[in-house]
Amino acid sequence: MGKIVIIGAGAMGTAFAYPCSDNKHEVNIVGTHLENKAIEDLNKNRFHPGLNLEVTKSIKFFKHDSINNIFKTKTDLIVIGVSSKGIDWIAEELNKVSKNKVLPNLLMLTKGLSVNGEKYELLVDKLERLLSDKEIKNINISAVGGPCLAAGLANRVHSGVVIANKNLDTVKTLNKMLSTDYYHISSSSDINGVEVCAAIKNIFSMVIGAASGLNKIKPKGNLYLNTSAALIRQSVYEMEVFAEFLKGKKETVKGLAGLGDLYVSAAGGRNSKMGAFIGEGIVFSQAKKTKMSNVTVEGAELIFEIGKKVKEDFDVKKLPLMIAMIDAILEDKKLDIKWENFN
Repeated sequence: MGKIVIIGAGAMGTAFAYPCSDNKHEVNIVGTHLENKAIEDLNKNRFHPGLNLEVTKSIKFFKHDSINNIFKTKTDLIVIGVSSKGIDWIAEELNKVSKNKVLPNLLMLTKGLSVNGEKYELLVDKLERLLSDKEIKNINISAVGGPCLAAGLANRVHSGVVIANKNLDTVKTLNKMLSTDYYHISSSSDINGVEVCAAIKNIFSMVIGAASGLNKIKPKGNLYLNTSAALIRQSVYEMEVFAEFLKGKKETVKGLAGLGDLYVSAAGGRNSKMGAFIGEGIVFSQAKKTKMSNVTVEGAELIFEIGKKVKEDFDVKKLPLMIAMIDAILEDKKLDIKWENFN
């Protein structure tokens, strides 16, 4: 079996270690420089607070200062599980541990989309650019997308994901390394579509989460599901428009990376929760401060990153839901959806 190194000891990085370990690979999780205390605690009691479980003993945790020792022996796969803000940092670390400017295959758990100059930039492309600037050779980055909550994966519930790489031979290799009887992997060469969906579904999850509060009369029980269904349909359409704009495929949006991931996120994640507050008429800054002060809301962070450019490239008639949520976040005002512009 092989050796897999996961950088980042958060919930998803640790959860991803389970199918790796169950395939009998040597699995080492190296924390970032901000996770030293968390690593100490994990090595003492094995309990991961983000997953609410005791981590299996076959998964080894190491502090950041051990990273060079970890890479002294041959590594078959490096899995990147840091936050989107940590991509510049991870590029520096990968450069340090490269051997003659060569790295093993890379697999990105980290999702996101940014703006570089006048263009959108996927995180896989950003990492490739940063590594190329450091003269790293033969860079091979794959990405994981799809509806896979960390706690579910760590509890070994059936989970379907898609791994994307322009080279499907690489995906086949990863499929053999990582598939289990509960971790089901689909393959895609549409890395643009998979990565775009993984990022922007967080914005639409906020919109769908707002469904109940959008009605003039507070609906009882689950009557708001009528509203949710209408928002889901429009969300999928707008995700198709945006994915194609960034050279992804429409069919990817209707698969695990798009519709599947949107379903899981809208069903009750952090973005959906923020959307519920916004739907009730609470402006973003107030909701963040009073309701979710210590919680990362990925959809809002993405809007701060790309919102201005999206409004330069699209108008409210083309992307009424996306523009409505961008305006609500950037202008810190109540959500105002132009229903008449729905496709």
